[in-house]
Amino acid sequence: MHTEESRYLQGLNPQQKEAVLCTEGPVLIVAGAGAGKTKTITHRIAHMIEQGIPARSILAVTFTNKAAGEMRDRVRHLIPEGRGTPLVATFHSLGVRLLREFHTEAGLERGFSIWDRDDSMRVVKKALEKLDIENIPPRQILSIISREKGDGMTVARYEEKKASSFKEQTVAQVWRIYDKALHEEGALDFDDLLGRTLQLLQNSPRVLELLRGRWKYITIDEYQDTNAAQYEIARLLAGERCNLCVVGDTDQNIYSWRGADIEHLMNFEKTFPGTKVILLEQNYRSTRTILTAANSVIAKNKRRKEKNLFTDNDTGEPLMAYGARNEIDESWFVAQTAVTLMEEGINPAEIAILYRENFQSRALEEALLAFSVPYRVLGTKFFERKEVKDTLSYLRAALNPRSKVDLARIVGVPARGIGKVTLDKLFDTSDMPVDAEPGIWSHLALHSLTGSARIKVQTFLDTIQKIRHAIDTLPTSEAVRYCVEASGMEQMYKDDKEEGYERLENIRELVNLSVRYDDVSPPEGIERLLEEAALQSDQDELTEVQQAVSLMTIHASKGLEFDAVFITGLEQGLFPSLREDTRDPEEERRLFYVAVTRARKRLFLSYAGERMKYGSRERALASEFIHDIDKRLIVHSSRDGDLGAGFERVID
Repeated sequence: MHTEESRYLQGLNPQQKEAVLCTEGPVLIVAGAGAGKTKTITHRIAHMIEQGIPARSILAVTFTNKAAGEMRDRVRHLIPEGRGTPLVATFHSLGVRLLREFHTEAGLERGFSIWDRDDSMRVVKKALEKLDIENIPPRQILSIISREKGDGMTVARYEEKKASSFKEQTVAQVWRIYDKALHEEGALDFDDLLGRTLQLLQNSPRVLELLRGRWKYITIDEYQDTNAAQYEIARLLAGERCNLCVVGDTDQNIYSWRGADIEHLMNFEKTFPGTKVILLEQNYRSTRTILTAANSVIAKNKRRKEKNLFTDNDTGEPLMAYGARNEIDESWFVAQTAVTLMEEGINPAEIAILYRENFQSRALEEALLAFSVPYRVLGTKFFERKEVKDTLSYLRAALNPRSKVDLARIVGVPARGIGKVTLDKLFDTSDMPVDAEPGIWSHLALHSLTGSARIKVQTFLDTIQKIRHAIDTLPTSEAVRYCVEASGMEQMYKDDKEEGYERLENIRELVNLSVRYDDVSPPEGIERLLEEAALQSDQDELTEVQQAVSLMTIHASKGLEFDAVFITGLEQGLFPSLREDTRDPEEERRLFYVAVTRARKRLFLSYAGERMKYGSRERALASEFIHDIDKRLIVHSSRDGDLGAGFERVID
């Protein structure tokens, strides 16, 4: 007869059992790729609840909705009914939850909007136009602002400490305009969700003590990916009790370009004295051949927590390295091999094609089309489809009347005869008293219009107010359905005989999705729906089961696994990248390690002897990473039946 405790230890290896049983104080679990970390975390949480720790006292944090959802579902299946459910969230969704709950202390309206990257990019572009600056890409400016915010920097401190060059001064100017727009529209961007949460914890001792009392046990997954703000949030919430368990792997730190700091994991034992360190080194995913290749590559890195993955799995097939003449030859090899794998019985959904840079996908897509291989490119999100974004903008504008971004988007969907000149008048606050109502909702702004323009705007405002009433009174799915009808979008797409049916089906899918929030009291249900839409990651699209080969960057593949994986473009200068903004050669090696360990059974490495770049052909050498793998693990081939010149130079 087994006790409940033994049930949570069954099927675990000795190191996993140790991690499950170690519940007090700081704990560092160094978990290699495919080492069963999610199983370990969920069994640890279930064991804690079984030992009498209330589920409401446990907080688990990870980085993607997909990972959080998987962890949440596993915990629910493990613990008996009636024992409650711990909070499992991403850092960003945790921030939203806290900023809405304590909005007064945070100095925010409860109904603040969350800008996605498109919203942010639009404002940055307008700021650059206003400053008459054309030689700095908006994406680069936004990336710098995001990185600095993640490090806890404010625009004032940035101006004081860093803004010396023309580019940095431009960043500061754009940042000020950008922050002003966020403030005026009652909105936060992704980085604010973390930054404002950190400020809340730092500036409100009452809130911090309340939360420390609420969550006495904290688990953080993918700890190597934390930036400065996330690190501080975790440290503050842990407090002196410090029942903090972090799970991570220095070998999978691949996001330094967006603020992830490997030192948070490297120095965990110094930061939290008395830390119990547990290594999870048994891999349950890959063949011995794939794992041996991964170990040999990552062993060259110096800044890492030492470990050596092993597996009881079969030896498996050797790796195949293909030396292509050019990117066309490489793409045809990938497509033909994918066809062969599918003929052998591998589901196309279990095949992934990875690349270092997005531009590589074009040639690969053309080849897959030529061979009729079903595929999808990770990154085309459901919530980014125009008709879905329009619906969400109606809901956001109804909740937050200050959101110019949303109002400008929907005022012409469907067309109402309200043009740019009218909008500019409504959005002009230069002559408004300080205490006037914001933006388009201001009676003063409305009175500046005359005739038909005023009637059209008033009709539009009445529609927004009706949608707000629905949000405040109806179940979430009914409110979304009402919004689609009242806005005129439903009729607009019914009248569109070309794309209307497909677009309306996508909107109806949004209604279906919103049903999951029908048991949440209004208007919180709509707030939760908008939060989910804003915080989606590329991987969350994979919840839609499609029988198709997946194309994605290696960064996007982290946390996923497939039976067969192609790593393409393995050339010096491309992978490893030699771009100026690639600061850390060890990170490129970690990125290759992540790519290799996505594969369960088959791994294909490809390289092109020459590749078209910026309109001209450039010769290339095979990547040093191929040279790092024991020759006995790889079978080499090319279209001509030999290694190809590039491989001969590197491998021989």
